[in-house]
Amino acid sequence: MKKTLLTATTIATVALSGCATQSINTFQPFQAKNLNGLISSGHLEQKKDTFFVINDSSSSTSKTYLGSGFPGQSNPTKLSIEKELLNRMNKTIPNITLSSGLRSFGYGPCLDWGYTKINQPVQNYSTSSFDSAIKTLECSSGGTPVASAFTAANDDLASATGNIGVILFSDGHNYDTSPIPAIQTLKSTFGDKLCVYTVWVGNENEKMGQAVLAGLSSVSGCGFSTTASEISSSDGMANFVTKVFFDHKTPSIGDRDGDGVLDDKDKCPNTPKGAIVDRDGCWAFHGVLFDFDKSTIKAGYEKLFDNAILVLESNPSLTAEIQGHTDSKGAESYNQSLSESRAAAVKQHLVNNGISASRLTTVGFGESQPVASNDTEAGRAHNRRVSFKRTDM
Repeated sequence: MKKTLLTATTIATVALSGCATQSINTFQPFQAKNLNGLISSGHLEQKKDTFFVINDSSSSTSKTYLGSGFPGQSNPTKLSIEKELLNRMNKTIPNITLSSGLRSFGYGPCLDWGYTKINQPVQNYSTSSFDSAIKTLECSSGGTPVASAFTAANDDLASATGNIGVILFSDGHNYDTSPIPAIQTLKSTFGDKLCVYTVWVGNENEKMGQAVLAGLSSVSGCGFSTTASEISSSDGMANFVTKVFFDHKTPSIGDRDGDGVLDDKDKCPNTPKGAIVDRDGCWAFHGVLFDFDKSTIKAGYEKLFDNAILVLESNPSLTAEIQGHTDSKGAESYNQSLSESRAAAVKQHLVNNGISASRLTTVGFGESQPVASNDTEAGRAHNRRVSFKRTDM
């Protein structure tokens, strides 16, 4: 289907003709490979902080996928394969601190009658939240305006931090307009921080699409292209996740607290047993962010809270200070009170989940300890946070 200007009659025809095709998933259970040990041993070092998926939801993905790698699935559509690969990637991503987002492209009812749709804005990544985003890819319809998706990604990624991986899942078939100029614009905006990766989900008679995707990944200068069959297995997906998110390292320095960050880079050398840590070796609980002028804990932090509870239960002598912070908007005295409320909210959440209140103290620092610039919205968002400090040592 080529993109055309649709009259009201044409739109009605599309809606009534069933151009939107539902995606049905009945795949065999997937056993993801556990990469956490390689991180703990220092053999893998995180290199991406944000990943953003652009998914092909055009009508061509409603056709049957005829490639290999998915035994037991009868006549799957290409959209079903894309969703299954996203599920397998989601299960394989190890316990690291990330942000994620998802956008799709096509046209018609599946895209809310737009050429591209944001299915999940960039936010703190968790397995459950990204699984919910995948589920929004309900059907496929319309042409293939992939350039529109890459253009929109420029704004989507405005709040993204650190190094960014943009991952395109597509058959590369009958693109309306080349997305290369849009990718070049992304590169000019984010520079070496951004790489583009492509996954070809196509059939033998669409081999030209594979070449198109390979060309798109090369535009960024640091990405690569692969195929659905190559990453369908546990080992194949683990290799893909490793190449996108990590650098291979040969550890030569010790890791005394066993948190996976070598001692020469560990800014928190006494990490409690079992804690998820960030790139500096610090308890990743410092990444809980709050909306402006709010002390309500948002959804999306389940993994971090589950880990905090596990750590506290596994280390019964451990005590912690919960530290609240704000951005610089508003009066200093008000921000001091707000930071205390945020710390108290986190403490109460842990107490409600079985942690003794006597092991937790709270303190508010107001706006006095920013970790990012208060001159931008993205910086202020990172300053509206709660962190943990171990107090039993």
